[in-house]
Amino acid sequence: MTISAKAFLFDLNGTIIDDMSYHAEAWFDILNNDLGATLSKEEVKLQMYGKNNELLVRIFGDTRFTLDEMNALSVEKERRYQRAYLPKLELIRGLKPFLETAKNANVLMAIGSAAIPFNISFVLDNLHLHDYFPVVVSADDVAISKPDPETFVKCASLLGVDPTDCVVFEDAPKGVESAGNAGMRCFVLTTTHPKEDFLQYDNVIGFAEDYTDAQVG
Repeated sequence: MTISAKAFLFDLNGTIIDDMSYHAEAWFDILNNDLGATLSKEEVKLQMYGKNNELLVRIFGDTRFTLDEMNALSVEKERRYQRAYLPKLELIRGLKPFLETAKNANVLMAIGSAAIPFNISFVLDNLHLHDYFPVVVSADDVAISKPDPETFVKCASLLGVDPTDCVVFEDAPKGVESAGNAGMRCFVLTTTHPKEDFLQYDNVIGFAEDYTDAQVG
């Protein structure tokens, strides 16, 4: 499929790297073994959207932890995830040549993720991706996370392009909804969810399991 836009905005986890199962395992460990929740792996997966602190509030309420305690739990969860995933860390198949072609075609690119900077740097540093992404919008840069449009609207603003001139690459329904709320088209990677989970969204322009057949228009 040929994808054309002035700017490409990428989610991180499940879109640049296929790592969501490692996040799920780390959350399952923290929530159940450390914090005493009794959630199944499927229930944990359903809660994995937005900021880490928002996830903790959804599960335990807004009086269980102080902000400092939630921040500490967030970092500990990411440490466990990084320790497990680092030996497997790699780009989704076909993404590196896609990024290089986009860069050579002067397509602007940004990261728009609900991940904390600690996790984004883990990926960009180890995979040497900084040259492709001059703009990064993390969980720390927005007041409200996806499906609110703030993340992607801020990416577009920092790149100096109109939201309608952007294509978002996402793997999660809440991310596709966020792109739609920002007035942006969205290309879906089926690394985390099947096509059927996205049928309600009219801003989806295509699906793929990786980038091997994606072309820059």
